[in-house]
Amino acid sequence: MARFKLYIEYEGTRYSGWQKQKNARTVQGKLIEAAQKIFNDDNIDIQGSGRTDAGVHALCQIAHLDVKTVLAPEVIKMKLNDELPADINILEVEKVSSKFHARHDAKSRSYIYQISRRRTAFGKPFVWWIKDKLDIKKMEKASTLFIGLHDFVSFAEKDNEEKSTKVLIENVQLREVDNLILIRITGSHFLWKQVRRMIGVLVEIGRGKLSEDDLKFFLKNKSDKPAKYTAPPSGLFLEKVLYKDDKLEDELIPVIRIN
Repeated sequence: MARFKLYIEYEGTRYSGWQKQKNARTVQGKLIEAAQKIFNDDNIDIQGSGRTDAGVHALCQIAHLDVKTVLAPEVIKMKLNDELPADINILEVEKVSSKFHARHDAKSRSYIYQISRRRTAFGKPFVWWIKDKLDIKKMEKASTLFIGLHDFVSFAEKDNEEKSTKVLIENVQLREVDNLILIRITGSHFLWKQVRRMIGVLVEIGRGKLSEDDLKFFLKNKSDKPAKYTAPPSGLFLEKVLYKDDKLEDELIPVIRIN
């Protein structure tokens, strides 16, 4: 039995998230279907580094595949891409040690969120268009409050699979590029809907409808309020899953440019 590391990009618009579900189109489900067909084995499973919500995209999701095969990684990549729909693409396949685990070995994850300052004919599936004027300096200042180990129970949807709601946020970066506001959040892991609620609260601070004190309260007390501000999934991308010795690119660049 050989283990392969898969580097995967996908547009999440048509999918009910990453995780395989009965009677729902999911990214993991499509990958498993393709692998089972290629290797003629109904028991094949593919494990990802983590889940993404319905409608969320990935620039580079990581998964591992266990299979008995003599096929080279490049051939597996080609065969998988031949079977997959156009909105899922295997970037790379790499043979790895049987000890490698896509989720357990990941040290941190980074997400990028794209807010558009203008209505767009082409970028709608990849941005959140906000008509209101946003105070970027206020958002940037407030974003530093997220950094560190916090209990994000107010920012997470209830999930029976999660044992703890504490998450270490390593960094939050904001950058303006043309008509886009880009936000990158890097953390140890993320809870269900956590990133979208963090973005939503920052946007409300940018609008002037919430303050830094509100954010401090949400981080120290359980509150249902952040759920009301959940950002849409369209603007969210899983950027990178980082393993030992991996580093992020310093420059935060748009996934799609909106001039």
